[in-house]
Amino acid sequence: MQGTEDQTQDFFKSKVLGHPAGLFVLFFTEMWERFSFYGMRVLLVNFLTMAVIGYNPGWEWSAENATALFGTYAGLLYLTPIIGGLIADKWIGYRWAVVLGALIMTLGHASMALETEFSLYAGLALLVIGTGFFKPTMTSIISEMYKDLPEKKDGAYTIFYMGVNAGAFFGMMLCGYLAEKIGWSWGFGLAGIFMLLGTLQFWLSKPLFGNIGEVPKRGGNDEMVVENVIEADDLIDDVKSSKTVAHANPFTMVDKILITICSVVGLAYLFNDPLSKIADINLFPFKVGNLDGQYAVILLGLGLFLYLVISRMWRYERVVRDRMIAFVIFAFFTVFFWLSFEQGATSLVLFARDSVDRVLTGNSAIAFNIINALLTVIPLLIISWVLFLLWKRTFKKIPGSNIVLVICFAGMWGIVGWMLNRDFNTVAYDVTYSAIQTPALNEESGEQLLDDKGELVYAYEAVTENMSVPEGAVVVDKIMKIAEPVQLAVNEEVHIIHKNNEKTEYAYLSDKGVENARANGIKQNLDNGVVVAKVAEIKANEVEIFVSWFSILNSFFIIAFASFFSKWWESKYNPSATGKYALGLIIMAIGFALLAFGAMGIQEGVKVSMVWLILAYLFHTLGELCISPVGLSYVSKLVPARMIAFMFGMWYLAIAIGNKLAAVLGGQIENITEQYSLSFFFLIFTIVPALAGILILFLSPVIKKLMHGVK
Repeated sequence: MQGTEDQTQDFFKSKVLGHPAGLFVLFFTEMWERFSFYGMRVLLVNFLTMAVIGYNPGWEWSAENATALFGTYAGLLYLTPIIGGLIADKWIGYRWAVVLGALIMTLGHASMALETEFSLYAGLALLVIGTGFFKPTMTSIISEMYKDLPEKKDGAYTIFYMGVNAGAFFGMMLCGYLAEKIGWSWGFGLAGIFMLLGTLQFWLSKPLFGNIGEVPKRGGNDEMVVENVIEADDLIDDVKSSKTVAHANPFTMVDKILITICSVVGLAYLFNDPLSKIADINLFPFKVGNLDGQYAVILLGLGLFLYLVISRMWRYERVVRDRMIAFVIFAFFTVFFWLSFEQGATSLVLFARDSVDRVLTGNSAIAFNIINALLTVIPLLIISWVLFLLWKRTFKKIPGSNIVLVICFAGMWGIVGWMLNRDFNTVAYDVTYSAIQTPALNEESGEQLLDDKGELVYAYEAVTENMSVPEGAVVVDKIMKIAEPVQLAVNEEVHIIHKNNEKTEYAYLSDKGVENARANGIKQNLDNGVVVAKVAEIKANEVEIFVSWFSILNSFFIIAFASFFSKWWESKYNPSATGKYALGLIIMAIGFALLAFGAMGIQEGVKVSMVWLILAYLFHTLGELCISPVGLSYVSKLVPARMIAFMFGMWYLAIAIGNKLAAVLGGQIENITEQYSLSFFFLIFTIVPALAGILILFLSPVIKKLMHGVK
């Protein structure tokens, strides 16, 4: 015991901002992992659904197929850490788990950068496996570091949580910018590079940690398992040791068989959904009445799982059983929160790309560039200052780790400088091009459409260099605005190509871009889409906000409002657990209500103001901050020791289900918009969480009674 105390005291000698330097090594390790994870996450659906011919070609999948794949990937991410955490606890130790997971994820990002079908699936599989090892072990190392100083844990987790959000913020910004402006492989590749460097700096910092995170001695316990399955994204409150009295309730053979069956059924559905939609491979090629086989099997699996949970809970005494029922209710409502919140990775990405007016010109463009520069540079300066403090304290002991971190930040500063310079120097031009004019007809009557002024409406198709203009076709000159950080002269001939799936917006092609577009046309055996145009007029400065930029707002708002919510929860006005859940769900619903209102009545070709999307992300983040303190921390308060690992698994299962449902529903954005309207689509995510929030509010007295005094 004396040796442990001496090691802890020695560990705390090297302090940065009042905490051991090792905490900031973990801070940066997690930051680079989140950088790579969110950098890839924000690109996947956008890449898969982008037109195969265009400025930045994708694979032109339907939204339904793309989100089916993403939903399975996201669901698995919340299941593999349960297994990875147990392996780290019992066999390989936390440090090796971090390194192994990070290296596997690096290979995954590298595979995705190749942009082939096999490399995409292999990359996603590697990311899921690597995440299983990496995610649960980082917080376990922190827990081990602070086991003799529990009063400092909350502060440590707060600092660590800032690393999570900093990584997400810069990952979505820089990977997103490179992917959308230069090419998808650049975004996927950058995520892998920083993942690899982050792993290297962690490994080289080994002398700083001593025996912390080493291969465990034989004989683990439930507490280790519990610590190890906590996910960093959800850590605002530390999970304390269970105060609930444990009762002997061993898992019976029936319990184990049911767990196996439910696991197999759940995994089979996760894989069958994208397989059946993308590859037309159905693992359940039968029907039960009018019900598809996969849904019949899922209902069976759900029924067996409910029987398993209820039967196990029923074996405990009433107070313990009631508390577990309360926890199950929280897990149930968690599904409704995540199925709405995770639209940020699917439908909201497509909405931002196709339906939001992201172009700013003149003074508006200048104002955005200044705000964006401050939004990027100030956080980077703060984190660079933390790196400087870490360097001063630890360079003699871990020089290699510090040098790798400096290389990382030099790269970050270089990319940020290039990005900001590019945006500040982007100029808009009016260009003229030839287009074939045809009457726009009413699909039902066949008559030519009239606009609001009673004038005839025409459709226009740009004449590409591959196109043979039909004899008798009406060819007219049209004007299109393009914007690029290049200097062009009036009357200069340029090449342009469409940059959105609707072919209503065009972008400038460099000589290399023209070469790539022509090669892509040959590869796809399609018209390459290249249009010859001429510069007609030089306009003002212009900036088009890239799609991924909106996703960074979640991380920014968390950093901005987390301290306010933390003080609120510590005050006498701290709501109950059900109150927080109700607030989170209803605030989330308000965000989607604003989107539904903003999209109301828009016509084809008209786009929604970006203000509505910014406000939506604000309310979604405020809802997340209400939900995040509840959940994991209640496992230890409400669940007996022997059931903690099982209930942690159930909690992550609820999040996985929420993520999968979010993707399935988000993939219907095209179908629902076509059949009803975009506003109707967002109303679904307004009504569902709002009703869930109201319901849990009404259940508050019942849940409070079930908790038997647990606060």
